[in-house]
Amino acid sequence: MKKVAFIPARGGSKSIPLKNIKLLNGKPLIYYVAAALEESNEVDGVVVATDHDEIADTVNSFGFSKLKVYQRDPQNAEDQSSTESAMLEFIEKAQLADDDLFMLVQATSPFTTSEDFDKAIEKWQNENIDSLLTCARIKRFFWSEDGEPINYDFNNRPRRQDFNGTLVENGAFYLSKVGDIVSSKNRISGNIGVYEMPEHTFLELDEPWDWTQAELLLREHSVKESVPGKIKLVLSDVDGVLTDAGMYYSENGDELKRFSTYDGKAFELLRNENIQTGIITSEDTQLNRRRAEKMKLDFQFHGEKEKLKTVNKLISNLNFQPGEVAYIGDDINDRELLSFVGLAACPANAVQSVKNIPGVIQLKTRGGSGALREFVDQHILTKK
Repeated sequence: MKKVAFIPARGGSKSIPLKNIKLLNGKPLIYYVAAALEESNEVDGVVVATDHDEIADTVNSFGFSKLKVYQRDPQNAEDQSSTESAMLEFIEKAQLADDDLFMLVQATSPFTTSEDFDKAIEKWQNENIDSLLTCARIKRFFWSEDGEPINYDFNNRPRRQDFNGTLVENGAFYLSKVGDIVSSKNRISGNIGVYEMPEHTFLELDEPWDWTQAELLLREHSVKESVPGKIKLVLSDVDGVLTDAGMYYSENGDELKRFSTYDGKAFELLRNENIQTGIITSEDTQLNRRRAEKMKLDFQFHGEKEKLKTVNKLISNLNFQPGEVAYIGDDINDRELLSFVGLAACPANAVQSVKNIPGVIQLKTRGGSGALREFVDQHILTKK
């Protein structure tokens, strides 16, 4: 029995254009469920069904081993098309077996974790159920239009801690055998089980203002869980990160660079939390050396052409793990190191190939304007 995850991701969206790849905390929205499925111990393969080239290119840039893009038929990607029509189309073309497990996964549920997928599959396998859907427990008092309470007795209003609430479908994912989907033409059928997820997973990303709430919730829940370990070392590139990537010259031909004092403060904040700091740059200039000395860094690496090799040797000497290292870079010579460390980020002006690195945090601040400070404030020190 194969366990296949199917993520529908059409290009059309009325409220938020190309919502499935809109950036959420620096990553395309669809990245979150794709990464969770990649990390799942139970899921064998992941299919993103799309009709849009930009979505396909974005998904392929993740480089996930389980993930493949499927070009869905245009007639099953229109506004009035049902999700079931896309499911049935793929099932037929992929020639899935009736006993295969089919998981419909929504790209708009970024709070779903690999643990959720694994536990839900385990529940489906061990209990006498045909299908499974996910729900969140909402502790709200519901009423009918006729003025009748639906889920509580208003004469004996319960305290929140004593109230069981109501299970509401959150749309994160659904499980069924292929044969049951084909026969019922529905994502769920027969004896249906429920996998309960936390209340915050009920958030719908239908309007632009939902994005702000989702970003805050991700920082509180998902992001800190995804960091492999406590960050002990923070390293930064120089040109394009601590500077604006510009080269300035005086009338006398003196070379000048523009640094941000916000980034200098970021290194100080890290030092106050006993987190070691350093820079690693392929350039070797006195300007960079003087700035590094003023910032009182623990490590300076100048003229380094093989950044990953240098950092690997450094953390080996420090007895650190890659997951305990954070790095911010902006150009192609940073790609290897950004893919290696536990927490990676790039400034807003980074080249596209760096922004496409799976898991890299795309910051809102440009290099030379406090990008490191944003990285430190919002993604490192918040986890302490």
